[in-house]
Amino acid sequence: MRAMVSSVKDKGVTQPAIVRPREDGGYEIVSGHRRQKASELAGYADMPCIVRNLTDDEAITQMVEDNLNQREEILPSERAKALKMQLEAIKHQGSRTSGQIDPKDAGKRSNEIVAERGKPKIDFQVVGLDMDVFHAIKEKYLDDFKAAMDTDDKNVRDAALLPILDKIAAECPDLSDADLDLVSYKMQKYVVRRWLLDEGKRVDGRGINEIRPLAAEVGILPRVHGSGMFTRGQTQVLTTCTLGGTKDNQLMDDLTDEQTKRYIHHYNFPPYSVGEARAPRSPGRREIGHGALAERALVPVLPSLEEFPYTIRCVSEVLSSNGSTSQASICGSTLALMDAGVPIKAPVAGISCGLITEGDRWMTMLDIQGVEDFHGDMDFKVGGTRKGITAIQMDIKIDGLTYDIIAEAFEKCRKGRLYILDEIIKPVIAEPRQELSRWAPKMFSMMIPTDKIKDVIGKGGKVIQDICATCNCKIDVQEDGHVFVSAVDQEDAKRAIFTIRTIVEDPEIGAIYKGKVTRLMNFGAFVEIAPGKEGLVHISKLDTKRVERVEDVVAVGDAIVVKVTDIDQQGRINLSRRDAILALEAKKAAQQQ
Repeated sequence: MRAMVSSVKDKGVTQPAIVRPREDGGYEIVSGHRRQKASELAGYADMPCIVRNLTDDEAITQMVEDNLNQREEILPSERAKALKMQLEAIKHQGSRTSGQIDPKDAGKRSNEIVAERGKPKIDFQVVGLDMDVFHAIKEKYLDDFKAAMDTDDKNVRDAALLPILDKIAAECPDLSDADLDLVSYKMQKYVVRRWLLDEGKRVDGRGINEIRPLAAEVGILPRVHGSGMFTRGQTQVLTTCTLGGTKDNQLMDDLTDEQTKRYIHHYNFPPYSVGEARAPRSPGRREIGHGALAERALVPVLPSLEEFPYTIRCVSEVLSSNGSTSQASICGSTLALMDAGVPIKAPVAGISCGLITEGDRWMTMLDIQGVEDFHGDMDFKVGGTRKGITAIQMDIKIDGLTYDIIAEAFEKCRKGRLYILDEIIKPVIAEPRQELSRWAPKMFSMMIPTDKIKDVIGKGGKVIQDICATCNCKIDVQEDGHVFVSAVDQEDAKRAIFTIRTIVEDPEIGAIYKGKVTRLMNFGAFVEIAPGKEGLVHISKLDTKRVERVEDVVAVGDAIVVKVTDIDQQGRINLSRRDAILALEAKKAAQQQ
């Protein structure tokens, strides 16, 4: 595998730098025809990354976002080293080999295209606030804003701000509603940032690296297959887990190579979670993105299809929101999966880290709430297990980040993640439940010869549809001969498997089957013991007593038990109802003793 880093600076294109694994387990950076040794980075063989139009600080930001789709847990220290290594690759570009583009030529051609095809830029006039008025308001009401914002309850904070804004509106009648909103925004931003940078204080009184009060519950919805609720401060998320058969996979119709998706996570953010009363809409970009992040965080720990032949769907409902609902969804999904009995490799937790910058000054804080996210410079979200990271997402409002900021954010998130796993999730449910919910489908799998698939499906699907209807189950037959049978009742699934076995395997002498009478003759009755497999029960073997007429014992369509007594050279099957009854009675008597 190789990781490629390209950079566009000053409207030019520099040649790619390739990060290749060495035979000794280390890595080297190949830039043009020159080769530089990179840091040792064992176990990190795949780091796709493309960086364009970025400075060095911006490059780190983009690399963090590009290195998301990992299928295994990555240690934070290794990921930080990898980012530093890729940044080194960008810095060392400069040599040129055959077939590569000259940055000057590329930049010149770009300018020509802009001159030829580009459209004039729109002149947008920003309507701002009269800063003299704002400074006067800040000087008079700063202490009032500080007093109103000094609480850990956002509802109390919002209520305390309303009288202040009413006073400002009365004193400054020329200010519109939009101006008042802008005043409130600027004052809150000023207070939040000054408290953090100058005093190391947070609006809710927490320490810089302190997490809000946490709580977790499982099994709170008894009818679903699995459920878990995770609470962090005023953020609360309820996640439900539903298990389905392999046919319930989501069909993907997009530009990726993935045709189906076995693990699906949906994230819902209803209006009431933030105290709003409005009509619910279809999921927006935010909901889809948060759901994808939580989904990506759990994929590396899910069992394989062979280990757990189910389709898994988790739905996270945000009951109350005050920041980091996506990370609460990760924790809630872990709780719901383990409550449902999904044998995940390890629990996953998520937490976020914020950033405040001013010139060369910067500071990070753990577990940011809504107001800190809104007025801060970064929301760095990290999900993972005790061993390492499984997913990252970063929302950033500044031009870029330094390596030191990223390294500190990784370390703070690691400590917070371990605290959640060890002190909150583990005491509630330490490992996945050993048994599935009674309401979850019971899944069984088997292999059949590929040349027998047509017999199991039948003409126009008649055979498999009949089995599904008779056994109240779902059957998924794959091209390689894998057959997955799911049913809520375990006995229904076993009956379906037994029926499939009778189709693909030759009947065994001495085996007892439950078949259906298809034809009556003077000398006996024909019984279908499996689709396409029929045998004869002679009149002398229809019952334990003498039978004068076949019609006195059975009729067409009756389900009866029969025992295979003989299979002749022509493959004809001889059956006996009498022997089957005697065998079952003897078995029942033996069990009673």
